[in-house]
Amino acid sequence: MPAATTHALLPADPGAQSLRRLLALRWLSIAGQIALVLATQRILGMPLPLAPIFSIVAFQAALNAFTHMRAARGGPVADAELFTQLALDAAALSGVVALAGGASNPLISLYLPLVAIAAAILPGHLAAAFAALSIVAYSALAFGLPDTHVQHAPGAFEFHLLGMWIVFVLSALTIAFFVARMTSAIRARDSALARAREQALRDERAVALGNLAAGAAHELGTPLATIAVLSEELARSAQAGASAREDAELLREQVAACKQILTRLAQRAGSPRAEVLPAVALDAWLLAVAARWQARRPSVVSRVDVAGDAAAPLIAPEPTLEQAFCNVFDNAGDASPSAVEIAARWDVRDLAIDVLDRGPGVAAPLREKLGREAVTTRADGHGLGLLLAFAAVERAGGRISFAARDGGGTRARIELPLAALGAA
Repeated sequence: MPAATTHALLPADPGAQSLRRLLALRWLSIAGQIALVLATQRILGMPLPLAPIFSIVAFQAALNAFTHMRAARGGPVADAELFTQLALDAAALSGVVALAGGASNPLISLYLPLVAIAAAILPGHLAAAFAALSIVAYSALAFGLPDTHVQHAPGAFEFHLLGMWIVFVLSALTIAFFVARMTSAIRARDSALARAREQALRDERAVALGNLAAGAAHELGTPLATIAVLSEELARSAQAGASAREDAELLREQVAACKQILTRLAQRAGSPRAEVLPAVALDAWLLAVAARWQARRPSVVSRVDVAGDAAAPLIAPEPTLEQAFCNVFDNAGDASPSAVEIAARWDVRDLAIDVLDRGPGVAAPLREKLGREAVTTRADGHGLGLLLAFAAVERAGGRISFAARDGGGTRARIELPLAALGAA
């Protein structure tokens, strides 16, 4: 499975997400500290050392601004960085509490949200270290700090209870928000990992099938050569009737088409990179793919419509995508040989190809298995064509979907970003 595809399936760096949440929570903490300090002084008239308190708050604001710039640059966020951020928050909280009443200040309860956040985002040893750090800081404020001699103004106790209630509400909301978001992120990561594993299994199966196809192509060379010789002799035979000679000529054309397919398979064995492939206009390439498919399936009556909302870009597509398209065309041709429509549309970024037939349709339970299992409704089919088509298109960042068509039949849609076709 290509690294780019795997990366697309996985969520963003969880460390970076946690850092962004810490940024938002720190701004909330800064606003709460300013509000409580001003309320304490203005409502209760308690003298507080505002200059050092606001110096600590200014430090937190500067730290947040610096961290925001660091987050904007991107890159992975290590656990040690998150621990340092939380430790600085705990240190700033300790400083504010020490200057504004010590352990009697309701803000001291804000250690608990920090400990809960550390437990949610840090590995066990770092979470334990932060918990120990918080216990030491709380103990120093409660037992090691000299008496602060805070003035007990009238109504101070009621205001203290109100402050405790406000801090409790903020702590409960913070813990609930952060833990809920972390749980959601963990579930999203687990789901993405499951999809990545499923995609890897499908790609491994596709590689195995490709190896089998390469071996079969090598072994088919000899019988095809024999058929070509016999059909040529039959076409030249004077004893054969006109109808037999026409059939022999058609057989020769089909054998020649098979040889071309085998030649292309041999050329593609090394999986050439897109940049070394010849560039061709998108509309010309689509028409050529449809024409080669039609030559291989002359009994199928088809109509091809190619148009775009923008000028056709030059592309250098991977050969596997052509085979994927043809496999989808084959599926429609098998379902309704007398009525297959191929409509390709593109804009500046994406290509969409609708393949429509008037066959019996695809049952919903079977439709869900397409591209994930080798399923077929034909007695002589194996279901490998669509499996390989899904693998090639999804590996290129696209998707294939099937839906019922109005009036009966099936609409298969292939969607691809033009960048996957090597668009210039």
